[in-house]
Amino acid sequence: MTNEELQKLTEEISIQFFNKTFRHQARFNRRLRTTGGRYLLRSHDIEMNPHLYEAFGIEELIGVIKHELVHYHMHIEGRGYKHGDDDFKYWLHKVGGSRFCQSIPEKRRTESYKYAYLCTDCMQSYKRKRQIDTKRYVCGKCRGKLKQVSLK
Repeated sequence: MTNEELQKLTEEISIQFFNKTFRHQARFNRRLRTTGGRYLLRSHDIEMNPHLYEAFGIEELIGVIKHELVHYHMHIEGRGYKHGDDDFKYWLHKVGGSRFCQSIPEKRRTESYKYAYLCTDCMQSYKRKRQIDTKRYVCGKCRGKLKQVSLK
């Protein structure tokens, strides 16, 4: 799906469920990782996570678009647009928008830990990507002395 198709879909959903036009920009943002979409307060634009669409399809995308359109229309009208506001909850339920999106599969790079430390008193272990100075830092659990150990 392209940004133009997303724009058209968002405008159609806005007319169908809210009887109001969506006059701003809807686009995909590949940098979104932990959220299905977001409404930008200053520009009134809506950004959607393309990974959500690729993983779960059009139905999940439509649910998130409805959610973001509730934010959009409530904010434009000067009503409660935040998740905890009664107006927001009412309209989200009325249009059938998603309260939460499904968990998006992780596409993050994984870095392995290079350093391991062990508390000499309580045997609490710590893994770190960066080396720490064991003379300056102590165990966060019991304030015991740390010693560096090798990773498995």
